[in-house]
Amino acid sequence: QPKLVQAGGGLVQPGGSLRLSCAVSGFNLDYYAIGWFRQAPGKEREGVSCIRHSDGWTFNAHSLNGRFTISRDNAKKTVYLQMDDLQPEDTANYYCALDPYKNGNRQCYIIAGLYDWWGQGTQVTVSS
Repeated sequence: QPKLVQAGGGLVQPGGSLRLSCAVSGFNLDYYAIGWFRQAPGKEREGVSCIRHSDGWTFNAHSLNGRFTISRDNAKKTVYLQMDDLQPEDTANYYCALDPYKNGNRQCYIIAGLYDWWGQGTQVTVSS
């Protein structure tokens, strides 16, 4: 059973930075992706970024304007989300998730329905 354990998050002032991490374990797949999603109170879950395990190919939501960067450390089996120039509208609960490719390799998508396992979530609050 895959397990995703998140760390990071917290309170930051506007313009600040945070890094979230997602340590994955408990599975052995050749093809999969890790994605980051967020959900603010009263809003729908929003896809943020994803990274394909096989080669590190990434996709980011265009609305982020390049402020967030997803990366990985294969040795540590950990995926990171570096968030820069944070703004109050980035306040949300952030989740990492695992998309186990069921039909061979492909690009990753930030579509929540593709992801079968989720981390516990971590709160990010941007406020002065």
